[in-house]
Amino acid sequence: MTGLEVRDVGHGYDAGDGRVEVLHHVSLDAAPGELVALAGPSGSGKTTVCHLAGGFESPDRGTVSVAGRPAVDIADWSVVAVVPQQHGLLAGLSVEDNVCIPAHRAGVDPAAAYGELVEALDLAAFVHRGVLETSLGEQQRTAIARALVLAPTLAVLDEPTGHQDDDHVSAVVAALVRAAHTGSALLVATHDARVWEVADRVVRLDEGRVVAG
Repeated sequence: MTGLEVRDVGHGYDAGDGRVEVLHHVSLDAAPGELVALAGPSGSGKTTVCHLAGGFESPDRGTVSVAGRPAVDIADWSVVAVVPQQHGLLAGLSVEDNVCIPAHRAGVDPAAAYGELVEALDLAAFVHRGVLETSLGEQQRTAIARALVLAPTLAVLDEPTGHQDDDHVSAVVAALVRAAHTGSALLVATHDARVWEVADRVVRLDEGRVVAG
């Protein structure tokens, strides 16, 4: 297993004088070439799992690793790339520059993958526009292109279809499936049944626990 491994994870957050436990004994995997959808009601812990898988936080208990390394120690977008709900784009840059950030940081030419993603995600008409001059849906697709441009070992996407119309949901879903087919492991937190339908597996959370069915 060289993709994502989450083992017996518990995690919570301070709240006032106490602590709220969000995850309880969560274990899951996403293997190379596999699209795993993370489903469950709002508040079930999906975003917390994404934060841990993306290396934004360390779990209170248990382990989260990617390619055999603790996720929190990885700062390489060719290994772990993330699309958070707020997208995380750099406001002063164009769409094109945002998409190409991981490649520039890695010192590699993004040309081939960049062109394919721009076309596939319907970004070509405004790649030179400032990213804040685009709609929320366009910003979300920009963040998805950025995450996939280096064909990462693991891509973690939190509600990647949330700002898309039907046509663009289809484009996003196709891009995710294509990324899995080329060898990336994908963990996708989503309420969207259209993503569940193409996933290799659907892992369901309820009240911070993995549940059957």
